Amino acid sequence: MSSTSIITGATGHIGYALVRELLQRGEAPKLLLRSPSPLFAGFPCEAVQGDITDRESLLAAFAGAETVYHLAGLIEIGDGHLDQVLHINVDGTQNVIAACKACGVKRLVYCSSVDAIPPAPEGVVMREATQFSSHAVTGGYAKSKAIATQAVLNSASADFSVAVGFPSACIGPYDYKVSSAGVMIRMFLHHNIPVSMNFGGYNFVDIRDVAYGLAACGDAERVPSGSCYLLAGEYITTGALIATLAELAGRTPPTLMLPRMLADLSAPLVEQYYKIFSKTPLFTSYSLRKLMDNGLFDHEKATRELGYRPRSIRESLQDMLVWLQTQEEAQGKE
Repeated sequence: MSSTSIITGATGHIGYALVRELLQRGEAPKLLLRSPSPLFAGFPCEAVQGDITDRESLLAAFAGAETVYHLAGLIEIGDGHLDQVLHINVDGTQNVIAACKACGVKRLVYCSSVDAIPPAPEGVVMREATQFSSHAVTGGYAKSKAIATQAVLNSASADFSVAVGFPSACIGPYDYKVSSAGVMIRMFLHHNIPVSMNFGGYNFVDIRDVAYGLAACGDAERVPSGSCYLLAGEYITTGALIATLAELAGRTPPTLMLPRMLADLSAPLVEQYYKIFSKTPLFTSYSLRKLMDNGLFDHEKATRELGYRPRSIRESLQDMLVWLQTQEEAQGKE
């Protein structure tokens, strides 16, 4: 297997799926890791130590690479830690760009987020944007991704091409670091979801489909520099999502509904509770606001140009449940 690409953020949810996707395509990417990880035991991939906030470490790691998949970043669904979010997501991306150019990397594929795209009015279908500004979006995470995305697009030149993928909320297997969706599903498995919500919804996509889209973006001959692709799935209301999870997990769906006002009032307490125990919160004030945003993202461009065909939410949730159950059974035998 060739090894002309390197992945930042390989231990993340999308990163792990991308490693597997590239291996299936016959390429063994290098993995930029801040510290050794047992996740890749047995994988035919070389691990190199580095950190996107340390430009010097990137210069050594990127040497000889033709393509860099930049996925490392801080996902923050709360309203705090703005300085840290900007440092990692913006300064880190600037470091990646500089290291790519210094090392003669030919292609940079950046994993942005649909949060970087200004929400359209309710009912209006959203498609790819070409310009991004922190002033057009709300929340520290969204602002950081907008700034970083524009920096990547601005960095393109005759001998340095770029492409950007914009995933929506990711679900599916390989959730080792426990995403917000992973928190909810784990609670279902352990009978710990007493209430549902009858407001809001969001667009969810399978992690494996996002990995497919990002890997396809790495083909500089097929995908022109500056290309942007919405790597979204389908929209589902919060109530329908919880009902589907309950059905797949063999549970009775909650009949008690959490009113929007009570959710808003309790969100700061929920954030503080999970912060104390260093865990991913089920919901925050920011995520509740996102649930009320327009989630109608159109992936037609990615389907047409990349062959991107995302799975259904039901299939993704089913596979995620099976994966989680398998993980828990394996841990129970240790």
